[in-house]
Amino acid sequence: MKIISPRLAALSLAAVVTLTTSPVANAQMTPQAPALNATMSGAPAPKGPEIKGIITARSGDKIQVTAADGSKTVIVVIDSTRIKSGSNSSSAKRNPLTIANLLNGLPVSVKTLQAGESLLADQITFKNNDLKIATMISNGTSQAFAEQNAATEALRGRMADIDQYNIKGTTNVLFDTGKTILSEPAKAELCATAATAESMKNSLLLIIGYTDSVGDEDYNQQLSEKRASRVVNYMQQKCGWKPYRMLTPTGMAKADPLADNSTAEGKAQNRRVAVNILVSKGLDGM
Repeated sequence: MKIISPRLAALSLAAVVTLTTSPVANAQMTPQAPALNATMSGAPAPKGPEIKGIITARSGDKIQVTAADGSKTVIVVIDSTRIKSGSNSSSAKRNPLTIANLLNGLPVSVKTLQAGESLLADQITFKNNDLKIATMISNGTSQAFAEQNAATEALRGRMADIDQYNIKGTTNVLFDTGKTILSEPAKAELCATAATAESMKNSLLLIIGYTDSVGDEDYNQQLSEKRASRVVNYMQQKCGWKPYRMLTPTGMAKADPLADNSTAEGKAQNRRVAVNILVSKGLDGM
């Protein structure tokens, strides 16, 4: 295991979704009825700021978006809100996106309208791959609730709104150039890491995919996300790690290389997925 660098920890955790709606989040998402009613009276609402971040809570017609710096913004989704993905396919046109697609863990960009002290969503956009990952996590979490609802709810309640973690260790599994296939040694490392994390009370896993510097930005982003997803699936299906104890995986492309990308040896170290064992600072040692 390698201990992750402070810089990587800060960058990685900026991409992490907090666990789903909590009493604290609900308290922060109380309606702003006077301002909203004033906007609905007919006067056009002025443009508000564009909010970028990850959906970390949803209650009724409101979503909470957490930015990379940890700031949280509550936005109201209205009837005229346009919800768009990166797809222009006929399938997307036949099946328009709705508020039901705004899942916890989904990275979004929201163009807003200002309504008094409230922000209304004018347009919400996100990437198709991000929606697939958020859906996978959501479905896995629902299955976990059915299996052991009481334990899951207790964990979620204790973890809600805690965005600082102690990093207990990091395992890096390596990939061949342009590939997402896990080697047999990598599979063994992943299950060993799951066993180590299982022995730590209140532990969660954060999985981040990376590439070397070969290839363009879009290709490397997709490749890093696919590598992260492959590791997530293996750890859940083969190593027995529960989905509700895994934070949203992410791809970081060629960011934060471990070694020099100008050498073959360095590139080999950078084609990796980092599996980070985390324990909330608020719960560590309890």
